[in-house]
Amino acid sequence: MLEGKRRIHLIGIGGVGVSGVARALLALGHEVTGSDVRESQITLAVRAEGATVTIGHDASLIEGADLIVHSTAIPETNVELQAAREQGMTIRHRAEVLGAILAQHSRSIGVVGTHGKGTVSSAITWLTDASGLKPGFIIGGLLENFEKINARVDSPDLIVAEVDESDGSLRYVHPSLVVVNNLEADHLNYYDSLEHVQETVVSALANNPGLERVVINADDPGAIALAARISVPITTFGRLEEADVRAVDVELEPMASNFTLVAHGENLGRFRLELPGTYNLDNAIGAIAATLAFGGEVEAVRQALPQFRGLENRFTVVEAGDRRIIKDYISHPTGIRRVLAAAAADGRRITAVFKPYRFTMINYLQDDYAEAFHDAGETVITELYTAGEVPIPGIDTEFLCQKIRDRGPKVTYIQEMDEIVRYLHEQVAAGEQAIFFGGDDLFELADRYAEELHGGVAS
Repeated sequence: MLEGKRRIHLIGIGGVGVSGVARALLALGHEVTGSDVRESQITLAVRAEGATVTIGHDASLIEGADLIVHSTAIPETNVELQAAREQGMTIRHRAEVLGAILAQHSRSIGVVGTHGKGTVSSAITWLTDASGLKPGFIIGGLLENFEKINARVDSPDLIVAEVDESDGSLRYVHPSLVVVNNLEADHLNYYDSLEHVQETVVSALANNPGLERVVINADDPGAIALAARISVPITTFGRLEEADVRAVDVELEPMASNFTLVAHGENLGRFRLELPGTYNLDNAIGAIAATLAFGGEVEAVRQALPQFRGLENRFTVVEAGDRRIIKDYISHPTGIRRVLAAAAADGRRITAVFKPYRFTMINYLQDDYAEAFHDAGETVITELYTAGEVPIPGIDTEFLCQKIRDRGPKVTYIQEMDEIVRYLHEQVAAGEQAIFFGGDDLFELADRYAEELHGGVAS
C-alpha cells in the first residue's frame, strides 16, 4: 500500500492516532502533509519533526498527494475528503495504513480492549525495550517514558501498536501477537451490543493470517468469553488462580502496588508497580504476559516496571495549592469507577468533574454511569460533547445528572465550562482532590485551575 507513495496527506493530523501514523511515515521516509481544525501540542510537534501542517481544511491541500489518509472521526462532508473522492484519488483509513506499517516489521504486538489498551501498549513497549528487544511503537497516547511521543519506528524487527476496535477497523491490522485486555459495551454509535463487539474482535482474529498467539484477560468476562473461539495458542493473565500469568499476594498502596508474579506455575518473585489502583495492576500483568511471550527477560522486567510512568492524561497528577488535581481521558463508566476507586485509596475527599460523551453512551450505559461516581464526594457535570450524533429524546446531560443523584451521590450541573474553575475554588478545600474526566478542553480547565491555585487565587 505504501510502496511508491511519495507524498501522503493526513486529514486530521492533530488526532493522537493519526499523528502516530504521521510520525511513523516520516520515519519511513515519506513526505507527510496534513491538516486539522486547530493548532495543538501535537500539530506543533509533528510539524517540528518534518511534516507540513495546515490549520484549516481546504480542497487545494490534497493536490499532488499520492495517498489520502483519514480516520473515522473525519466526516464525509470534509472538503478535502470530498475532493479526493471526486478526483478518484487513493484514499485509505488510518487503520489500513497502520496495518501496512506493521506488515513491514518481522514481529508485532497489537493491543485491543475497551479500557487500558494505551497503557498496556506503552507498558509492553517499555518492558520489551528494557529487555533489549528495541521495539518501535504507534500508540494513541503520549508515552511518559519516551519523551511524550506516540510513535517511533527505528527497527524492522518488533513494533507495538494500540489497535482501535471502536469502529471495526481493527480488521485491517494483523499483529503476530494480540492482547485482548477487556471487552465491554462501548462505542455504541457503531456497535449494537457487547456481543457485536465480541463478534468483531473474533472475526478480526480469525482473519489475521500472521496471528501466532493471543494474550487474554482471564479476569474480564467479556474478554475471556472469546477464548473458546480462538484457534491459535492462548496465554491468559489476571489475578484469578486459573490464569497462566497471574499476580498473587497483592499489596496496594495509594499510588503503587507490590505483588508476586506466577507464570505458568513458576514463582518469579516480587514485583513493584508505581501507578495507582488495581486496574493499573491488571494492565501491568497483561503487559508482562505479552513481554514474556515475546522473549522478554524476567529480571529486566522486574527492574523496569517500577519506572513505568504510563501515558499523559491517564491519572496524571498535579499538586497545587495543597490540592491534588488529576486528569484522566477516560469517559466510559467502568474506567471512571476504577480511577475514582484508585484515588479514594488516598483518603482525601474527591470532587469529580465530568464532560459526558455522546447521546448513545448516556442512553445505553445510563445505569453504569449511575454507579460510577460513588467514590466522589461531589460530581460536577458539564454539557455533553455530542460528536455530531442525532439527539435521543429524553437523553441529555440533565437526565444523566438525575440518574446519578437517584443513587445517592451529590451532583452539580454547570452548563458553561468556564464557570467550573470558579466553582472549584469555592467548593474544593485544601487537602482535597479534583479529578477531571474528559478531553483536551476540560484538561485546559484543569491546567487553569492548577495555575490559579499556584498563583494564590485560592488558599
